[in-house]
Amino acid sequence: MSGEIGFGKILQAPRRLRAYLAARNERPVLLLSSTEEDAARYARDAACFTDEPVVHLPSRGVPYGDVFDPEVWRVGARQRALHALDSARVVAAGPLALMERTPLHEPLRLAGGVELDMDEVLLRLAALGYERVERVFRPGEFAVRGGILDLFPSTRRSPVRVEWWGDEVESVRAVSLATRRAVKELAAVTVYAAREGDLAGLAAGEEGLPEEARRGVRVPGLDRLLLALGPVEPAGLLPDGMEVWAEEPREGVAGGLEGLVEELYAPLPAADLRFSSGGEGEALSAPPLAPFAETPREAARRLGGLVEDGMAVFIACGSGSQVRRTVYALGQIGREVVAAEHADPSLPPGLYAVPGEVEEGFSYPEGGIAVVRQDAVLGRRRERRRRAGRALTSFADLKPGDLVVHAVQGIGRFEGLVSKEVLGVTRDYMQVTYRGGDTLFVPYEQMELLHKYVGDGARLDRLGGESWARVTERVRRRVRMLAGDLLRLHAERARAEGFAFPPDGEWERELEESFPYQETPDQAAAIAAVKEDMQRPRPMDRLVCGDVGFGKTEVAVRAAFKAALAGKQTLMLAPTTILVQQHYRTFRERLERFAVRVESLSRFTTAAERRRILRDLASGEVDILIGTHALLGAEVRPKDLGLLVVDEEQRFGVRHKERIKQLKTSVDVLTLTATPIPRTMQMGLSGLRDISVIETPPAGRRSVLTHVGPYDEELVRRAIEREVARGGQVFFVHNRVETIEEAAQRLRDLVPGVRFAVAHGQMPERALEEVMQRFLEGEADVLVTTTIVESGLDIATANTLIVERADAMGLAQLYQLRGRIGRSTEQAYAYLFAPLGATLEAQRRLEALLDFTELGSGFAVAMRDLEIRGAGNLLGAEQSGHIAAVGFEMYLRLLEEAVALERGEEPERREERPVIVEVPLDAYLPPEYVADEIERVDLYRRASAAGSLAEVDDLAEELEERFGPLPEPARNLLGLTRLKILGRRAGASSVGYRSGALTVYGVSPSEADLAALRRATGGVVSGREGRVSVRGSGLGALELCERALRLLAGEGGG
Repeated sequence: MSGEIGFGKILQAPRRLRAYLAARNERPVLLLSSTEEDAARYARDAACFTDEPVVHLPSRGVPYGDVFDPEVWRVGARQRALHALDSARVVAAGPLALMERTPLHEPLRLAGGVELDMDEVLLRLAALGYERVERVFRPGEFAVRGGILDLFPSTRRSPVRVEWWGDEVESVRAVSLATRRAVKELAAVTVYAAREGDLAGLAAGEEGLPEEARRGVRVPGLDRLLLALGPVEPAGLLPDGMEVWAEEPREGVAGGLEGLVEELYAPLPAADLRFSSGGEGEALSAPPLAPFAETPREAARRLGGLVEDGMAVFIACGSGSQVRRTVYALGQIGREVVAAEHADPSLPPGLYAVPGEVEEGFSYPEGGIAVVRQDAVLGRRRERRRRAGRALTSFADLKPGDLVVHAVQGIGRFEGLVSKEVLGVTRDYMQVTYRGGDTLFVPYEQMELLHKYVGDGARLDRLGGESWARVTERVRRRVRMLAGDLLRLHAERARAEGFAFPPDGEWERELEESFPYQETPDQAAAIAAVKEDMQRPRPMDRLVCGDVGFGKTEVAVRAAFKAALAGKQTLMLAPTTILVQQHYRTFRERLERFAVRVESLSRFTTAAERRRILRDLASGEVDILIGTHALLGAEVRPKDLGLLVVDEEQRFGVRHKERIKQLKTSVDVLTLTATPIPRTMQMGLSGLRDISVIETPPAGRRSVLTHVGPYDEELVRRAIEREVARGGQVFFVHNRVETIEEAAQRLRDLVPGVRFAVAHGQMPERALEEVMQRFLEGEADVLVTTTIVESGLDIATANTLIVERADAMGLAQLYQLRGRIGRSTEQAYAYLFAPLGATLEAQRRLEALLDFTELGSGFAVAMRDLEIRGAGNLLGAEQSGHIAAVGFEMYLRLLEEAVALERGEEPERREERPVIVEVPLDAYLPPEYVADEIERVDLYRRASAAGSLAEVDDLAEELEERFGPLPEPARNLLGLTRLKILGRRAGASSVGYRSGALTVYGVSPSEADLAALRRATGGVVSGREGRVSVRGSGLGALELCERALRLLAGEGGG
C-alpha cells in the first residue's frame, strides 16, 4: 500500500485553473487532488467547462476495519461514481477515494412499463443493503404495502414510490418525504447499493468471530470479510488513455488503527503530470478575476473591457434560472449577454452566462477565456428582512395526520393539500377534518389562520361548535391575569429610553481587520444586527443562536468594544469558571492593543484581587468584566454599565435570571447560546426579543460521526487509543461525582500508558483550575468529567467524546456536549452509550441527535426539544394547561395581545375575516413547478401572510430564482395576494370579478373617486354607499382589479 505518486511532467498552475485545463485537455483526465474536499471543488469547476461527463469519486469516509459504518449516501455516491468512471471526461478524486478497493454491485433499474417480479425486486433490494421498515425516513430503507413499494435510494434526497400492476411496473413517482404523497412522475430510477456488503451474513460462516459480529455489530477488522466479494480498484475502471494529473496528497490511510484492513487499499497510480506549488516546472498565469465594482453597470463595463481585448468572458451563474436572471439584469443596463451551455473558449469574444459554478473566477489570456462568478457581477442576493416576531413562529412542518389549530374553528387534523376545481377555476386547499368527520377546505388566502398544534393532550373540536371560542376566551383572560412581571418588563423595555451608541468609527474597522478568520455571512449579519440595535435609543435584547464554534464570541467582542469606545462598561456572564477563563483570554488577546481593560471575576479570584477589581469597576477603570453568577451580587456596581452579555443562557438558574431581568430594563443585553432552552425559544418566537441565527459553519469543518449503542469497554479502549495516537484528546463524561474516581481508575486499567485527569464541580476551586489548565495545555490525554465540560470549553485538539449514560441527559445538553469536539478540521467522533432499555423519551432524544449530525443544527435541535418536552411553561405553572388547550402558536398570539395591553396599545387582532377576493382565475403552485408538498404549503402560507406588496414582490423573485419562470397559475396566485393587500388598504370587505365586471364591497366612493376610476379603467363606473362597480373595461381581470383598488386606497391607478 502506497500513498506516493510517481513522477511525470511538472506544471505550475494556480488551483483556480486546474479544472479548466483538465476539462479542455485532448484526452480524458483523472484529477487526483490533495484532499477529498478539493476533489469536490474540482468536479464542480470542471462541469462548467464541458458538456461531457464529469465524475466526482468520493471516499467511503471511514477507514476499512473501523467500527463506524460508512454513511449510506457515501456508499451510494461511490457506487454511482464507480459505474460512471469508464465514460468520464474528467474524474476528480482524493487520494483515499482512489486507493479504496470497493465491492461493486450492479444497480437496480426501475421504470414504468417494464415487467419485473416484485418479490425478486425485494430480494435485490435486500442484497443491495436496503432495510425493510414500516415507513421510510432515510436513505437505505424501503417499505411495502400491497403492490406499492416506497423506496429511499441511497443517491436521492427523497423517496420514490413504485406501483405494480401484476408483474409490470405501472409507475415510478417521486414522493414528498414530509407528506408521503407522490409529487412527480419519473421515467425511471436507478437504485445503487446502500451498503458495501452484508457483514452479518458473511460473519455467520466465519469461525473465531465474536457473537456480536454475527448479529450485525461492527467490530475491529470486520471489513476484512469484504475481500470475499471481489472488491475492485477504482484505477482499474478508468477508460483507456486517461491521463493522471496529481497534486501532492495531504491525506492518507490512518496509521496505527487497530483492525485496519490494508488489503482493501491499492497504491496510487503514477502521474503523467504533477502540479507544483514551488519553483519547479512550466508556469501558467491565470490571475483571479473579481471585477471590484459598486454596481452591476460598473462590473459589466470592466468585463466589457476584457471582451474588447478579444476574450470570451463567462459569468458562472450556478443554475439555469440564474442564467436567465443574469441575461435579463444586464440587458436592462444595455449589456448583451448570451446564454451558453458551458464555458467554451472557442466561442467568439463576447459576454456569456453559463449555468455552471466555479469556486473562484480567473482570467487566462493564453486560452482567450475569462470566468467570473455571478455574485461578483450582480452582487449577493439581498437578505430579506423577517417580519418581527412572526416569520419564525411557523417552525414546524405540517404533514398529514398532524393536529392543526384554525384560529376560528379550533383543533382539527390536517389531511394534506388537495386540488379542487370550483366553477371552472382550479385552486389548492388545505383539508382539515374535525370531530364527527366534518371536513373544512381552507383556501390559500386563509392559510395564515392555520398552524401546527404543539402541546399535550389535545382533542378535536367540532366544526362550527362554540367550545373553541369559549376556550380561547378563557385562556385569553388567564394570560392577561398571569402575564404580570414578565410582560411588564418587556413593555418597560420597549418604552424605555436607552443609550444610543454612535456609529462605527476607525477603531472598530481596525478591530474587524485584525480578526484572523473570514466572517461567515451569518456571523457578519449577526454582528451588523447587534450594532444596529446598539445604535438605537432603546435597550437591546437580542438572542444570537449559533452552533458551537460558529463565532458567537466574536459577536460579543465587537459589541463590547463598541460599548468601551463610547465610554460604557460591559459585564459578561458565563456559567462556569473555566468558560470565564477562556473568554477572558479571548477578550484580552483581541482587545489588548486598543487599551481596553478586561478583567475576570470568579471563584478562582483571590479576595484581594476581587476587592481591587470591584473598586476599579466602580470608578470606571475596568471596561469589560467577565465572570460567573458572582457578577450578579449586590457588591458589583459598575460606574456606567452599557452592555450585558449572557453566554450559554440555559445554564443559569431562576434566581440569577431574575437579577438579569432587572438589569435588562435599562441596558443593552446580548444573549449567546447554541441551543436556546424552550423558554428562551418561546420568548424569541413570540416577538418579545430579537433572534439572529448563525447557521454557516466555518470553512473546513466536518460533521461529527456519532455512534449510539450499549456501553462497550473494548470500543472505549479503541476510541481513546485512536485519538491519542493522532495527538488528540478525549472527553469521557461520567455524570456521577460519587463514582467518578472509580470510573477513572477503570479507564486507567483499560488503557495503560494514557494520561488521565478528573474534573467535577465539587472539587476544591484551585484543584479544579489546575486540572483544567493541565488538560488545556495538553498534559492530560483524557479528561474524565461530569457535564461541567458541557459549557463552552474550546479545545481544538479534543476530537473524541464518550458519554457513559447518554440516555439520562436532555437533548440540548447532549448537543452541547457533542459540540465540545469537532472544533477544528479534524474528523471528530462521538460515542453516546445508553442501555437497550432506555425510556421512549430518551430514545427520541438520541434519534433526534442522530438526525441532526450536520453542522449548524443547534436551532433545529432546540425546536425538536420543544416538541419532545411539550410546549412547557412560559409564564408560570398554571399556564401549561392553557397551552395544551389551545396549542403553542395560538397561545403565543394571545400572549402578544397581553403584551400590547400592557403597553397600553390596542392589540393587533389578526384578520379572522380577511378580505374575500373572488376572481375566476386558476391560482395555485403546480406540482411540476414546486414538487415537494410541504414546500408548497410553506409558500402558500407565506403568500397568505404577506402584509405588503414589497413582500409579494420578494416572494415572486425568490420563486423565479429557485424554481424558474412563474407559470400562469403561480402568477395569478401572487396577483390575488396583491389584490387582498390592496383591498385591505382600501377598506374593502370583498372584491369580486365576474363576466367582465368588477364589484368592490365595503367602500363608499366619492365623486372624485368615481371620476378617477373612469379615467384609469376606461369602463362604466357606478357607486353607492358600501359598493363600487366597474363594467365594460378593456383591461384584464387582475389589471382592472389592481388599478381600481389602488385608486380606492388613495395610491393612484398607475
